[in-house]
Amino acid sequence: MTMTISACRLLPRDENALPVAAENPDLGPLPEWDLSDLYPAPDAPDLTRDLEAVEKACCTFARDYEGKLASLSAEKMLECIERYQQIDILAGRIMSYAGLRYYQNTTDAGRAKLMGDLQDRITTATTKLVFFSLEFNRIPDARYDEVFSAADGPARYRPVFDRMRAMRPYQLSNELERFLHDNSVVGAAAWNRLFDETTAGLTFDVGGEQLGLEATLNLLTDHGRARREAGARALAEVFGKNVKLFARIHNTLAKEKSIEDKWRKMPTPQTARHLSNHVEPEVVEALRNAVTAAYPRLSHRYYRLKAKWLGLDKLQVWDRNAPLPSENPRLIAWPEAQATVLDAYAGFSPRLAELAQPFFERGWIDAGVKPGKAPGAFAHPTVTTVHPYVLLNYLGKPRDVMTLAHELGHGVHQRLAAGQGELLAATPLTLAETASVFGEMLTFRALLAKTSDKAQRKALLAGKVEDMINTVVRQIAFYDFECKLHAARAKGELTPDDINALWMSVQAESLGDAFEFMPGYETFWTYVPHFVHSPFYVYAYAFGDGLVNALYAAYEDGLPDFQAKYFDMLAAGGSKHHKELLAPFGLDASDPAFWDKGLSMIEGFIDELEAMEA
Repeated sequence: MTMTISACRLLPRDENALPVAAENPDLGPLPEWDLSDLYPAPDAPDLTRDLEAVEKACCTFARDYEGKLASLSAEKMLECIERYQQIDILAGRIMSYAGLRYYQNTTDAGRAKLMGDLQDRITTATTKLVFFSLEFNRIPDARYDEVFSAADGPARYRPVFDRMRAMRPYQLSNELERFLHDNSVVGAAAWNRLFDETTAGLTFDVGGEQLGLEATLNLLTDHGRARREAGARALAEVFGKNVKLFARIHNTLAKEKSIEDKWRKMPTPQTARHLSNHVEPEVVEALRNAVTAAYPRLSHRYYRLKAKWLGLDKLQVWDRNAPLPSENPRLIAWPEAQATVLDAYAGFSPRLAELAQPFFERGWIDAGVKPGKAPGAFAHPTVTTVHPYVLLNYLGKPRDVMTLAHELGHGVHQRLAAGQGELLAATPLTLAETASVFGEMLTFRALLAKTSDKAQRKALLAGKVEDMINTVVRQIAFYDFECKLHAARAKGELTPDDINALWMSVQAESLGDAFEFMPGYETFWTYVPHFVHSPFYVYAYAFGDGLVNALYAAYEDGLPDFQAKYFDMLAAGGSKHHKELLAPFGLDASDPAFWDKGLSMIEGFIDELEAMEA
């Protein structure tokens, strides 16, 4: 809760990014990361030098400022904040390098050790900075306003510190905050690593073939129904064998969170996430209520259509992401995927394509499938003095092209926001999905515009609807699951069966009466990383999708200077509240009708699919 240097700043993996099997030579050469822009090697002198510099800088910062923040002039406060920012950049650079190497191969003991050792040293060094936010929050309001209003002071950083001061009612004593900071390495971070290493090490027997988690999940999108079923049953079998361990991880993390929340006097388990997202609880509640009320009009209606297309009375869980019978299973080679996304970006603005181009040319994307590589996809911003890196597990499916468009959107957003500087660049999670989902929409619309064949158009529309349902309906169901999980854990230890029952309650409600649920599906909560890494993060996906749908409607309606306003919004990073960012587009997320506007776009696509059946 304190404002201290983050030990490892990888974005949570996009759970919606559908996963990978073995690398296919037909896809063409797939790019790999060149991490030398961070450090040339794990034993590089530069890395040792920067680590020592962080440790020294933390000591001198604490010596120069602890106990003195309230007395600093505006000019000296600016100097203090900029020194803090430089420490943040150095520590972030180190942990970005260690984290990215680790995610390239999470089963490599040397990479895991390097990340653990560096995280330990960074955490130890930055313990000396715990005083900063605590003492800062004790500055009287009148003095704070005076210093942050001065012409020669830190006025541009005020949004960061306004958000930090919103945490004032929940901060603890300096000693307790230091303890929590030190203890994080063997607390939540250790349980996170256990989860990551366990999921990366799982193997699934599918017809005698031993597959990893990503390859097995990928079978759920296979054209062959028997192959999909085999994958689903293999997942259920292994998740069932490991459910006690995953239940222990979730019980421990939920209890740890509840203890910290109790000490901080947080009113709800979700409060910390809403504060860090700089979003009001009532806005999230309006989003949640709008989506759950729309379940019958969205997921329930769509999946009944899909059952009809597949010739089934009921869908099984392995049919949820099944391709349509008419869908061409053609593989999309990497060069075609690159051209598709860049052309779609350029159709919106040449500048957008120019910002994305270096990712393909300079080793900023790691796309291939390798043993031990982290599943899913993410875009990691590293630090504002370097550049983002994108991780994919590219299979050559249309959804993989959409994942590329999504993660490149993140990367472009991070590049634009970097101009704000380290402290102001980070976008609250509620807006962090804006550019990624918008990039997907641009790519989808470009593909749709080129498609005249009815069967192909239907497959494209269905794929987009499914992605939107996964992003909106599924993630709000995930959010409800987490809310139920944390509420139930507050009453006592949860058995695996208890957690399974909570999972099934939200699955039945969100997916609707078109589904039957096979025995074993109740354990599928076990593999979702967000529940472990970032409690209550998942509503950010639905927030982003609804926001982008409303934005895209404004774009299609010909809002004057839309492109310029869009780039300004991305470049603002975390320097503005969502109300300020959306005002130029005539949008307001606090208005319940805002969410209905976004959901109506999904309904419109389903309407078109239904009309094709007439």
